[in-house]
Amino acid sequence: MSKFRFAAADYLVALVRSRTAGADRDRGASAIEWVIIAAVVVGIVAGVAAVIMNAINDRAGSVSNCIEGAVDYADC
Repeated sequence: MSKFRFAAADYLVALVRSRTAGADRDRGASAIEWVIIAAVVVGIVAGVAAVIMNAINDRAGSVSNCIEGAVDYADC
């Protein structure tokens, strides 16, 4: 019995093999890109958190000074 071969199937097999062979080379570069992106995001979040904490601390000090100096709390 003869074995039938389809050109489209052969092409798809070759395409899949070539794609999977190159995946190992790109995996390291992709990991480095993700690490860099994560570091940038962590830096931005840390910067925003520092700005918010400074604003909260400044406002808390201002409210504390207002409460200590106010007689009838009308100035706060």
